[in-house]
Amino acid sequence: MPVPNQAMGKVMPNTNYDLALSGIVLAGGLSSRMGRDKALIQVEGVPLLRRVCDVALSCIGQVSGQVSGQVYIVTPWPERYVDILPETCRFVREVQLPAETTPHGPLVGFAQGLAHVETDWVLLLACDLPQLKAEVVQSWVKQLEQTRENAIDQRSRYAIDQKSRYANALLPRNPKGWEPLCGFYRRQCLPSLTEFINQGGRSFQRWLAQHPVQELLVSDTRLFFNCNTPADLEQLEIQD
Repeated sequence: MPVPNQAMGKVMPNTNYDLALSGIVLAGGLSSRMGRDKALIQVEGVPLLRRVCDVALSCIGQVSGQVSGQVYIVTPWPERYVDILPETCRFVREVQLPAETTPHGPLVGFAQGLAHVETDWVLLLACDLPQLKAEVVQSWVKQLEQTRENAIDQRSRYAIDQKSRYANALLPRNPKGWEPLCGFYRRQCLPSLTEFINQGGRSFQRWLAQHPVQELLVSDTRLFFNCNTPADLEQLEIQD
């Protein structure tokens, strides 16, 4: 089944993978620093959210001739975006946790989306990554297929735990830690994620520190450029 790729101006067919994969795109931020909904900001004539969704859709390959997974858009406001996204995307309405009055952040949104995933692996993306390229992320999927199940990041305290055989995530690194909103996670990490959240945890980095993670090798870190402020948007326009 071909995937419409509005950002590229053509239809991009799904790639055949041996790995069943779903996608989650987070679009729940308030965009307070931008001053307007950044998911709707157009880059090269295409809303940011649509660009990222097109990348995710291009990575949901086929296994035995069947589309292997689904792309989920996690947001408190599905009605804002329904007209700009393909019908093949599914919305998960992000809800406030009981007794919380402030925004809970992306970790909770990820957990709410992950609860709907049926494949073993999921690609997680933030909606504000304008420099993501479909062909690059597709190469990451190939890297994921080649990931050894017992690969554990040697800097993790879980590297010496023989019970932790499997890497729960494949993520890029930056000087401050992991890039949690642009990488791959196992569905089986949901129980530990839920427990962490129920105990008050909201930090991706602190949660990931408790689990085996393998590094995703990325040559161009500009792919992780976030468009959070008007200055970021201006910088992006200058680069273009």
